Amino acid sequence: MLQFIKSLSRDERGVSALEYAVLAGIVIVAVVAVGTVFSPALSGLFTTLTGKVAAAI
Repeated sequence: MLQFIKSLSRDERGVSALEYAVLAGIVIVAVVAVGTVFSPALSGLFTTLTGKVAAAI
């Protein structure tokens, strides 16, 4: 059992997964921040786009 725990402590595969998780978290925070800052402009854009699509149909 002790040998198994030592092998887990030397295994670095989880480290790269953790790095990807941190990077994904940073990207999500950035997307939410940009969405919050530009939400009025985005809302107007999608309203206009929806109106044009509805008129085209």
